[in-house]
Amino acid sequence: MNAKQQVHDFWNEASCGEDLYLKGETLRQKYYQQAKDRYVLEPYIREFADFPSYTNRQVLEIGVGLGADHQKFAEARANLHGCDLTERAIDHTRERLALFSLRSDLRVADAENLPYETGTFDLVYSWGVIHHSPDTPRVANEIFRVLKPGGRANVMIYHKHSWVGYLLWLRYGLAKGKPNTSLATIYANYLESPGTKAYSKVEAKQLFASFSQVSIQTVLTHADLLSSQAGQRHRSWLLTVSRWLYPRWLIRLFFPEHGLYMMISAIK
Repeated sequence: MNAKQQVHDFWNEASCGEDLYLKGETLRQKYYQQAKDRYVLEPYIREFADFPSYTNRQVLEIGVGLGADHQKFAEARANLHGCDLTERAIDHTRERLALFSLRSDLRVADAENLPYETGTFDLVYSWGVIHHSPDTPRVANEIFRVLKPGGRANVMIYHKHSWVGYLLWLRYGLAKGKPNTSLATIYANYLESPGTKAYSKVEAKQLFASFSQVSIQTVLTHADLLSSQAGQRHRSWLLTVSRWLYPRWLIRLFFPEHGLYMMISAIK
């Protein structure tokens, strides 16, 4: 099985957050609650995505997942398009939008070969997706291609120097007597789908080197701070003890730049 098929199968089994966050009696209630939980856990999404600014503008979301952000763009009346590698995510998002009487052109598609004309979009948005692609640089080039001149890419990818990475290294590197295990290996094998990557800020700038302007911000996440149920795949006595003893105040004070989420805004 090739790398891309492995990524597809992993996410097609359950779209991102499906098991943890789809709660409620009706499907409409489940989607409503999932969005509510999402923006409580990750409040920085709203400012980064800037949904209201894209009314009547051409917007593409790469990796729609369960469709919460896609719904927000639709509610802002963007001329909206969305793609995902998995059929499951497209089905979820299509059903979600239909329940709220919203519209988007949704497609199953590979971000390494986007099925859109050059110079189409005012915004390409992607939250936590393109680092799962086997060829992330190619995805970055495709984002550049489909943007209009002056268009913006708002993309979140994983940050290599994060507390999530350090904790996974403690568990799967040091605790297993393999202290020389690289963070790249840790992310590829123990964080979400096989082959997941994380980047330094320098590497992220290289990914988006074709753009005229690039700004980068990292944030400490609920996963870095062990303040949510994220990480249940790695459930163990070590995780349980860590939740009780974890020095969140110290991390916030001295290591605020060591968060998992790296938010990139780039202008073509």
